[in-house]
Formats: sequence, structure tokens, C-alpha cells
Amino acid sequence: MKVSLYFENGFILEAKGFGAEGTSVGEVVFNTSLTGYQEIVTDPSYAGQFVTFTMPEIGNVGCNAQDMESKAAYCKGILVRSYQDRPSNFRCEERLSALLEKNGVLGISDVDTRFITKMLREEGAMMMVASTQIHDRNKLKKILETSPRIEEINYIKQVSTKESYRHTEARYDIKTFTYASPKTDKKILALDFGIKRNILNELTHAGMEVTVVPNDMPVEEIIAKIESKEADGVFLSNGPGDPLILKEEQEKIKRLIAHKVPLFGICLGHQLLSIAHGYDTYKLQFGHHGGNHPVINSITSRVEITAQNHNYNVPESITEVAMVTHRNLFDNTIEGLKYNDSPTISVQHHPEASPGPHESAYIFRSFKAML
Repeated sequence: MKVSLYFENGFILEAKGFGAEGTSVGEVVFNTSLTGYQEIVTDPSYAGQFVTFTMPEIGNVGCNAQDMESKAAYCKGILVRSYQDRPSNFRCEERLSALLEKNGVLGISDVDTRFITKMLREEGAMMMVASTQIHDRNKLKKILETSPRIEEINYIKQVSTKESYRHTEARYDIKTFTYASPKTDKKILALDFGIKRNILNELTHAGMEVTVVPNDMPVEEIIAKIESKEADGVFLSNGPGDPLILKEEQEKIKRLIAHKVPLFGICLGHQLLSIAHGYDTYKLQFGHHGGNHPVINSITSRVEITAQNHNYNVPESITEVAMVTHRNLFDNTIEGLKYNDSPTISVQHHPEASPGPHESAYIFRSFKAML
């Protein structure tokens, strides 16, 4: 299946397609993780984006239901050097191409992913159109120019749960091949902006009873649950897109801060907390995406290898109201905060690390201790 790609900078190429057919427009980023392609594909934070894998071999272990980070795949497509359509693993239940096809996600292979990664590193993340139906350069260019940019679309409405539900699973047990169900003694609400399954697993593992609620749950209802002791705190999840356009979420978080509700944010939640305190986020050139990024804990001076997935960052001026707890050793950007005048902590990286190392998992225990 032939697929044509047209990039915002005018670069065009032809590739082979697997997975869904059609035409999609999105932002192109690159991910440096060596494993975990299924978890990346099903991470709702990638909604509106094409993911370029720097790992050349993709698809070789297939996919299975247990490794899904959400109910579906929300990215626009994936770009890989070499796709393997004959997976070999005892946990495999379906091919990656089948997962992509049923979720309407384009698979693009036989492209020079090293060249694309270097292009993005030098020119920054950019918009792109990919199509298995249209191959004329001028038509592809027109489609791209007339399509909304990722920062103009509220993807939260697409990825958030529509109804509240309890999450009871914890960490995956490699001995029994099941998810554990530990005892819990604290209750939290998890505001779903595109939450990952393994974040919920880590919250439960740390001893918290988690109720996932829609992003549009009225703030009055949340505060009422806190005041009635139905919940001890609120978790603000990861999610896709530009946090500056999420005006309703920003106002909701401002109200929670004013009521001194214990808060913990990861990724998008971390960014929204900054904006709610009056410090707008800014866009990085090509973002941080991968499972091997070094972060230093400013309190312990220990270096943690972390998982990352973000294009936006909080400004240095946030230090006027918060203490920096973590910094990225690649570019010295802020990775973690503890706010001065409210029971609030947040991190930019992903301590659940799915995929990636689990050196930062203690942060979930820190949230419970704060509760």
C-alpha cells in the first residue's frame, strides 16, 4: 500500500503503508524508546500526532489487551524504518497492523526515520499530511494548509472518559501475568484529560482508591466530594495538545487551588497547574519523547532515568510560587514542582514509565503521604 507524506517545510516522500487507509493531518514528533511501541501507540497524549520511532524494528512482538494504555489508539499515525508483520511472542494476540487498522491509525514504513528525526531536531516539530489515497504534491499541500493546527484543537474532549468509574488494578505481576489488587486506605478523584492505564495502576499500587472522572465534571461536585470526605485529593492526568487552550480546565483547577484541595499533576496536569497559578507554558522546539531521559532530583541530588512525552514546558518564573524538585539534564528545563502555599506537587515526566524505567515511581507514594 503506497502512502505519500507531505511535511510543513515542503519535504515530500513516498513510503509503504500498513494499518488503516485514508488521509490524516497531524504534528510529527520522534520517540527514542527502545521498547513499548504498543503502549506509545495507545497513549492518549499522542492524539493529533504522528510518532516517528527511532528504534528501527517495530511490530516484532505484536500486541495484546494487557499492554493497552487506553481503550483505543488516538495518534494520527506512526512512522517506522522496518515493520515486522510476523510477530513472535507468547503474549501476542494480534499484529500491530490490525490494532492500527481497527482504530483508524496510519502505519507508515520503509522511511528513513533517522533523517526525519534529524530534520525535526533541527527544524522543530511540524505539521504533516499522510495519505494512501492522494499522491499529488499540490493537493497534499492544500490539505495541510487548510487544516487546523494541533494547538487549535481540543483533543481532551475526544480522549476523556464520558462516565466515572473505579479503577482497582495495580502493578502487573510477571509471575502470574495478571494485575494485582492491593488494599487502599486513601481515596482520590482522577480528572481524566487522557489518562494512561499504568498511571492508574501506580496510584492504586501506592494505596489509593481511584475514581476516574470526566474532564468536564463540575468543580462544585469535586469540591463537595472533598468536603464530605468521599475523596482525600485530586489527581490531574496527562493528556494531548496545547494546555493554553484548555480554559475550562484552567478555571476548574484555580478553584481547587483556592479551596486548598490536595493536588498531584503529571505532564498536562503539571502544565495546567502552572497556568492556573498564573504562569503560562511555552512550546519546546521538538519536545521530549522517550524512555531514557535523565532527570536530577533537586532534593536528593540523585539522577533518575525517566519516561517523557511532552511538547510544552512550564517557565522558570514559576519559581516565584513553587520549589523546583526535578530538572531535565538534557536541557535543564523544569521537570517537577512543589508549590509553596498549597498542598500541590507535579512532575513533567512520567513516573509510571510505560514504557520505560520505574526509578521515579516513589512520587506516587509521596502524593499519598501528602494526603
